[in-house]
Amino acid sequence: MAHPDSGLAARAAAWRDADPDPETRAELDGLLAGGDAAALAERFAGTPAFGTAGLRAAMGAGPARMNRLVAGRVAAGLARYIAAADPAAGAAGIVVGYDGRAKSAVFAADAARILSRAGLRVFLLPGALPTPVLAFSVRYLRAGYGLMVTASHNPRQDNGIKVYVRDGGQLLPPQDEAIAAAIEAVDPLRLPAGWSEGPFESGPAGAVPAAYAAGVASGGVRAAGTPGLTVVHTALHGVGDATLRAVLAAAGWPAPVPVAAQQHPDPAFPTVPYPNPEAPGVLDLARAAAEREGADLVLASDPDADRLAVMVPTADGWRALTGDELGALLGDAALTRLAAGFRPGPPPVVATTVVSGSLLRRLAQAAGVRCVTTLTGFKWIARAGGAGHALVYGYEQALGYAVRPDLVADKDGISAALLVLEVAAGLAREGRTLTGRLDDLALVHGLHLTRERSLRADGAAGLASLAGAVERVRKEPPRQLAGLPVTVTDLLAAGPGVVDLAGGRAERSPGRPVPAADVLVWHAGDAARVMVRPSGTEPVLKLYAEVTRAVPSRGALPAARASAADQAERLLSAAAAALDPRTKPVA
Repeated sequence: MAHPDSGLAARAAAWRDADPDPETRAELDGLLAGGDAAALAERFAGTPAFGTAGLRAAMGAGPARMNRLVAGRVAAGLARYIAAADPAAGAAGIVVGYDGRAKSAVFAADAARILSRAGLRVFLLPGALPTPVLAFSVRYLRAGYGLMVTASHNPRQDNGIKVYVRDGGQLLPPQDEAIAAAIEAVDPLRLPAGWSEGPFESGPAGAVPAAYAAGVASGGVRAAGTPGLTVVHTALHGVGDATLRAVLAAAGWPAPVPVAAQQHPDPAFPTVPYPNPEAPGVLDLARAAAEREGADLVLASDPDADRLAVMVPTADGWRALTGDELGALLGDAALTRLAAGFRPGPPPVVATTVVSGSLLRRLAQAAGVRCVTTLTGFKWIARAGGAGHALVYGYEQALGYAVRPDLVADKDGISAALLVLEVAAGLAREGRTLTGRLDDLALVHGLHLTRERSLRADGAAGLASLAGAVERVRKEPPRQLAGLPVTVTDLLAAGPGVVDLAGGRAERSPGRPVPAADVLVWHAGDAARVMVRPSGTEPVLKLYAEVTRAVPSRGALPAARASAADQAERLLSAAAAALDPRTKPVA
């Protein structure tokens, strides 16, 4: 094992001496004593990138990992930015929240201490809570910013920080770049004296969880005669259980049956290798509980409860709805509610993303409501209304839903769970099901089937190889995919002023423009498309396919679904081969 060079060893020793955490100090001591140059170099190779969703990284020692010094650096940089560029927001305050991951409470206390001692008014939320509660609290407390310590559904070893702004939404360019620059200017070895210990001032935030529960419940009070479905809920070792129960109780719904082994926060995530409800096998315990209880529905929160997965019983056993299927069902419900009652104020708008399915657009067109297609991310979805419109619903296929954007300007798995329960119970009252409602929508608006695939390249050069593959097909796109002629939309060349990416084609109209994005849309014939989107942080390339079909009758639906699924898989395989035949598929 090569001994670290004197420069790297000196950097590691200086970091260790400044680090107040005995665990990460011991980690560096062990690496220095063992002479593990490669492991040390990896921990000191750069810093986690701070973007519009904040930063996330594996926990551990060194500037490239998530630890107390890195969390302190973010807080100190944010404090500097606010003092210089947005002092009024500092006076209004910043809300600090955290989830149940390892060290989240410590990182949050460090951040709150640094922000408070920098002269900002700080509100520290009372305990580990879902990310949507933090987003809600920024508006509720009329704060200028919010800081949430969370890694959402990332692997168990990760943690991170997200930053919210005055409207309760995530950061947008160019403010994210300015805050990132302020953070970069902070030397983590020279944080303010006493930053890691001692008391700090915190404003009253104890009423926030109850206010959130009451606000969400007020939009979904159980009507008399509504059936009480048997519902199984898993929190996947996260923070969603107590808040969901509070919301359901406030709205008059029975408590769900918990998946006991996953009910309470546990940063070890002992029953799941990867706490993402989309990952294979993660919902196996929930499925077993549903079968045991004879349940009607399964609700699954991700660890910070901003996403929601739903499983339903079918003749072939339990199956998870795709994000696009649930997105369409919730969109249908939102539009139905809109049609049923008068909504004063600006004209309504719904929103989805360019890599999500297009059924919501068809539903909105039929309802006479504008639908905006944005880039991926709720920083765009939550602001899709722009000037003169009010967002009433938004979703992205990665299990993110904004069903109460009037309360939470971000995805919210708790309020989405309440609406799913209402929809399922309303259908059950008529002897119908969620899957049956999807059939109804397909008969009226056409079948919209979506599938995804990820490609990964091995080794340190993997990210560069995939980026090169995207550039190659950008210059020389395939002429055909699975036998269908291809036309291309390149969102990197969309140009300024684009606010609507309807159908994967950039459209200009009044509103907040989105920047150009590294997304390719391959339109295959008239009724299919494949979207290509590279990751900027890991050697992964995401492929999304959508196939649409007109369906003449209910009896023709099974064959249409099978045919569309086959074509979607053939399109994904052809797209993968066009990009790089050496890439490996991953879940």
